[in-house]
Amino acid sequence: MEREKALELLRAHVKNENLVKHCLASEAVLRALAVRLGADPELWGLAGLLHDIDVELTAGDLSRHTLEAERILNAHGLPAGLIEAVKLHNEAVHGGRKRSELFHTALAAGETVTGLITATALVYPDRKLASVKASSVTKRMKDKRFAASVDRAIILECEAMGLQLDEFVQLSLDAMRAIAPDLGL
Repeated sequence: MEREKALELLRAHVKNENLVKHCLASEAVLRALAVRLGADPELWGLAGLLHDIDVELTAGDLSRHTLEAERILNAHGLPAGLIEAVKLHNEAVHGGRKRSELFHTALAAGETVTGLITATALVYPDRKLASVKASSVTKRMKDKRFAASVDRAIILECEAMGLQLDEFVQLSLDAMRAIAPDLGL
C-alpha cells in the first residue's frame, strides 16, 4: 500500500487530530529506525502510521486494541509482517505472545517514545521540538509522574535493538523534528 492510501485509511478510522499526529510521529520514528537498523523504511513507516488505526473503534480499550486493527489491515491486504508488528505493539491482548522480532520491538518502542518526546516539548515555553534536547527527554524518563501513561519499560526495549537510550531518543527526536510542522510542534 502506498503511503497516501495508508494515510487515507488512517483518517477514515481516526478522527482525533492528536491521535493522527501521534501516528505521523510514529511513522517518522519507524522510518528512521529502519534506516538505522538496515530494514525497509517503507514497510516500517506504514506500520508506524497505521499502528493505532483501531483506537477510536475500540474506544482505547487495551483489551481489544489491535484486534480490530488486524481485521482492518488484513482486509486491505497489508503484509503479514506489518500486521504482526501492529498486533504485538499491544502484546497484552494476544494471549501472552511476546515481541520476538526487531520489527515488533521497533514499533513498540518507537511509538511509545513519541509520547514522551511530545510531552517534553509541551512543557517548553515555545512548545517546539526544536527546543527539546535528547538529554531532557532521558531525564524525564526517570520521573514516573511526568507523562505517567508512557511505559518506560517499552521505551527501554530500544536496548534489544542494539541502541542505547540516548541514541534512541536522539534518533527519534530528530525524526520528529523533520516533520515538526505536521505535528504542530
